[in-house]
Amino acid sequence: MIQALKKKLDAAQIWHKTIQLSRNEYLKVKGSADTNLYYILSGSLRIYFEDDYEEHTIRLGYRDNFIGALDAFISDQSSDLYIQAIKKCDLKVVSKRAFLDFIDSDPANTALWIQIMGQLIYQQIEREKDILINSPKQRYLRVLARSPQLFQEIPNKYIASYLRMTPETLSRLKKR
Repeated sequence: MIQALKKKLDAAQIWHKTIQLSRNEYLKVKGSADTNLYYILSGSLRIYFEDDYEEHTIRLGYRDNFIGALDAFISDQSSDLYIQAIKKCDLKVVSKRAFLDFIDSDPANTALWIQIMGQLIYQQIEREKDILINSPKQRYLRVLARSPQLFQEIPNKYIASYLRMTPETLSRLKKR
């Protein structure tokens, strides 16, 4: 579905621009209201927030995926999320207004967007269940089955944060 949407956006020529981020550079910082959507041409990024003690990775993105601060996109308000490049990235950018005009222009586009959002919601619920119910080993095995490419694209310390475990625990699980 992601590739179908990307092809449609390419055909409609609604990309605003292409940008490049260096490793560790921020696409979005806490307190900003970035409502753009980004398509990752190369590299990888993480979405996280901070509390008083640590950073909490809630989403990881890599080549051929969309990424953005969904809370800001939906609410048009500032967000506590950070989006940071893990590796050097090339990203296509589409503004919220141009994207929504595109989605509204054709019932097939609307249906595709609804399917993608439904899948995203389902994935988020599954992740929440994993974190609340499953052991670290079960969380690791489920992510490995769901997204094996993640382990090729993203350093272990960010995967561990995403899985709510220490890097040492992830390392032990991978060795088994």
